[in-house]
Amino acid sequence: MGLTTLLFDLDGTLLPMDNDRFVKGYFKHLAASVAHLLPPEQFVAQVWASTKAMVKNDDAALSNEQVFKSDFLGTLQVTGDDFFPIVDAFYAREFGELAHLSEPTPLAREICLAALEKGYRLVLATNPLFPRTATLHRMRWAGIDDLPFELVTTYEDSHFCKPNPNYYREIVQKIGAPYESCMMIGNDAYEDLVAGTIGLQTYWVNNGEPAPEHPLPFDRQGTLDDLLQFVRVELPALR
Repeated sequence: MGLTTLLFDLDGTLLPMDNDRFVKGYFKHLAASVAHLLPPEQFVAQVWASTKAMVKNDDAALSNEQVFKSDFLGTLQVTGDDFFPIVDAFYAREFGELAHLSEPTPLAREICLAALEKGYRLVLATNPLFPRTATLHRMRWAGIDDLPFELVTTYEDSHFCKPNPNYYREIVQKIGAPYESCMMIGNDAYEDLVAGTIGLQTYWVNNGEPAPEHPLPFDRQGTLDDLLQFVRVELPALR
């Protein structure tokens, strides 16, 4: 079966960014919003710990949101009713103003539109560590928030995280596509390319960087410019 569905990573792929700069800036603002409840250092440390709990989870009965909140509240002297409405308000408003921490490129929209014009199904396979509101903001920064993605993975409705292969299995099951008809496209040589271990095709967006010392196998590689040419020139039209 030929390729019909493109899965795109967001951060570092369709939305280029310096990850360290983004995380530091984002945590600075988020920690400040809850500083009256938790000291910033304690808050940031617990966010990292609870994020690790999400990444390690392999229980399909628990959403990433459930895992994160259970781990977070289980170790701190705060209640969900006190804490999470403030966090939700931060993501709804202030987070949306942090676009300067990313480096958007018009190539992201051009690539997605070229694929849509040829009849390909699109999935935004961003690691579901964020709430939907934060993901929608980042899609807006990237200029792709109005495009018809069949699925956008967020922590509310995902049960696994990258690099767990079950993250990709869940996507394929939800959209009802054969594994071999899907291609995962991303910049992380481990988290994104692990999709290839369960039968998806893979495209490593290398941003001009050399391959890691022990890379996972990939079918294609190139910069975002190369990816645009691949979609426009090499991918056959499906309609």
